[in-house]
Amino acid sequence: MVTSRDVARVAGVSQSTVSYVMSGRRSISPQTRKRVLDAIDQLTYQPNAGARALASQRTQVVGLVVPFGASADTAGILPFLETIAGCARAEDHDVLLVTADEGAAGLTRLAGRALCDAIVLMGIEAVDARIPVAAELGVPVILIGVPDDSAGLHCVDLDFALAGELAVDELAGLGHDRVVLIGHPAEVIDRDLNYVRRFQRGSAAAARRHGLGHSVVDPVPPGTDAARAAVERALADGGRPGIVVPNSQAVEPVLHTLIERGVVPGRDVSLIGLCTDADAEASVPAVTNVSLEPRDVSRRAMHILFQLLDRDGQHPAELVELVAPRLTRRETTVPPP
Repeated sequence: MVTSRDVARVAGVSQSTVSYVMSGRRSISPQTRKRVLDAIDQLTYQPNAGARALASQRTQVVGLVVPFGASADTAGILPFLETIAGCARAEDHDVLLVTADEGAAGLTRLAGRALCDAIVLMGIEAVDARIPVAAELGVPVILIGVPDDSAGLHCVDLDFALAGELAVDELAGLGHDRVVLIGHPAEVIDRDLNYVRRFQRGSAAAARRHGLGHSVVDPVPPGTDAARAAVERALADGGRPGIVVPNSQAVEPVLHTLIERGVVPGRDVSLIGLCTDADAEASVPAVTNVSLEPRDVSRRAMHILFQLLDRDGQHPAELVELVAPRLTRRETTVPPP
């Protein structure tokens, strides 16, 4: 079995230098670092995780806390998981996925048992009981989401308020005189997940600015029957409303319900979904959407997390970083006047 002594011999350095390259505990010149890494590649050396943790006081593991509930958008979470795992591997870290919704106790278990070097916390509520506990842990914690009070923790998320504004600005430009949001399931509303209110605030502010009517249809349980009831309420006042669906799981059921009723999106009404570009393009017809940018959000969160893990590095000055959304016109909005 290849050992760090073998790597040191091939690289022409001391065994301690190999250890410093692997742990990052000391600054090593780029030339020396390259020789060590080349020797590792040549020997296909895999350092023993337990020994490396003892030597570096690091586990090389990032904890990812993702609460899953009955209304969780598992397909929507997948891009976050893939990107976070890829960013972690690029920094020679693995990801420990914690899917049980243990609340603050789960965070204490992760940090208290020294299972990870840092934690990414998702599913952030506006007032989240986990935040004060996370702020007191001995490891860096980054939030994907923006609570009312982050307790000094760094947050990264999509700019949901701007996303709401983009959708309403588009509908105003298309000549609609009212906007209807077809919203989220009761579980999401009851949990007061942070992005729901942020999107609604942005859309309501834009509607006031344009002098448009603005209403919200919720709760909207998953499934076709609930989509039918929501569409019925959205169309009750007649005319050509602009419909915005900020719940990505409801975009397809709402679209199909409109078509089923003989109301053609892109001709009779406009429909804008808050969803990924991939989902919008795969829909039939293709949905005009405001992008969720899950991969950009995840990459930025992981970049900041590894800055926080760098003992000698400079930490970001801003606690909250928001990724700008984009609106892409497709087939479900009426032509511009």
